[in-house]
Amino acid sequence: MPHRTAGFTLIELMVTLIVATILIVIAAPSFNSFYAQARSDSNIKTIQQLIQMARNHAISYGSRVTVCPISEQICSSNWLDNISIFTDSGQSNIIDGNDQLIYSIGPFNPKDYVSYNRSAIRFQPEGLASGTNGTLKYCPDSINNANSRAVIISQSGRVRFSQKTNISCD
Repeated sequence: MPHRTAGFTLIELMVTLIVATILIVIAAPSFNSFYAQARSDSNIKTIQQLIQMARNHAISYGSRVTVCPISEQICSSNWLDNISIFTDSGQSNIIDGNDQLIYSIGPFNPKDYVSYNRSAIRFQPEGLASGTNGTLKYCPDSINNANSRAVIISQSGRVRFSQKTNISCD
């Protein structure tokens, strides 16, 4: 009587691999969407916390505080760069010897878009935002993405998440 050993045949292994490959090919596009949504949610929360930290610092220390993307010690308009918080002694958009870097984040994924209609967000010592209201937008992968998120900065200094959907980062 022949003795049979336990295990899988080559045909069984091939069928299993083919079925697994088909399932992965079907599921891959939804993973990309899930990753974009998770990245967008995470980064907009980080940006909101950074802006709130700047406002709290301005109130706590009674100084003017600026949030902006910094390139060569000057505020730039590329919000994908490192976004930094610093005390602002008065010379606008430039970090000089009297200013102190408080915190910095970034850069973000180079395929994403971050837009704001100004080059900086400034908080006065009483916590008020200088200038007018603004909306900072984060769009993963493209300018028009269903997973785009935004934070709104009011003139009173309040920072809140936008409830609006279909946000465009143009």
